[in-house]
Amino acid sequence: MAPPKAFYAIIAGVGSGTGRSLALRFAKAYPVVLLARSPSSYADIVSEIKQQGGEALGVSADTSDPAAVASAFETIRAEMEGSRGLGLAAAVYNVGAGFGIKPFLETTASDLDASLNSNPRGLFNFAQSTLPSLLTSVPTSPHPPSLLITGATASVRGSARFGAFAAGKFAVRALGQSLAREFGPRGVHVAHVVVDGVIDIPRMSGFDVNGGVEDGKISPDAIAESYWHLHTQHRSSFTQELDLRPYVEKF
Repeated sequence: MAPPKAFYAIIAGVGSGTGRSLALRFAKAYPVVLLARSPSSYADIVSEIKQQGGEALGVSADTSDPAAVASAFETIRAEMEGSRGLGLAAAVYNVGAGFGIKPFLETTASDLDASLNSNPRGLFNFAQSTLPSLLTSVPTSPHPPSLLITGATASVRGSARFGAFAAGKFAVRALGQSLAREFGPRGVHVAHVVVDGVIDIPRMSGFDVNGGVEDGKISPDAIAESYWHLHTQHRSSFTQELDLRPYVEKF
């Protein structure tokens, strides 16, 4: 009997917070590809995974640029699928640039473009590059091949002074819903995660959130565990949207 096929995962949008936690969590089960615009975002995480006995490959690309994404995925498919024969088990879109708090009348077209480029346009490019491989993995993957998408409070509520960011995040949510309805029946689990709160990452250390109570910010490791849960769900019980927030967060 032939040995079971091995698989890998891709995490787009890695850094010191949620992206790192996602990479470390999925690296417990699969070789992982870390996709970011600059090696400075993934180099330390690649080293950390390797030090823990895992496998990781860092690839640079701006997901809003179709040519850059196409080039990156030529490299990824050649390295992971071509030479090693791995199947794609999970693809996580964690890119979320374009965040900004501005009065609408001070918001520029460039602010809107930044949000639309990194959010729906980037997801569009990423999904078109990963879904063919995810579909190929459906018959043999140990868990349903998964496309998991990071959202925010702004995905479901357009707050004052968050117009450009909300426009991008609403569009990501809509695209994710459409992909879930199209590819879920074909065996690919598409899920959108609303991260409703401040994440406990280094650059947010100075923010007083929820009165400074313990666990008043969202643990990125806890977020990663929720993504892993989504990836391992049985196909008879897919979650299309999951919302996460600290126990004391108002919503």
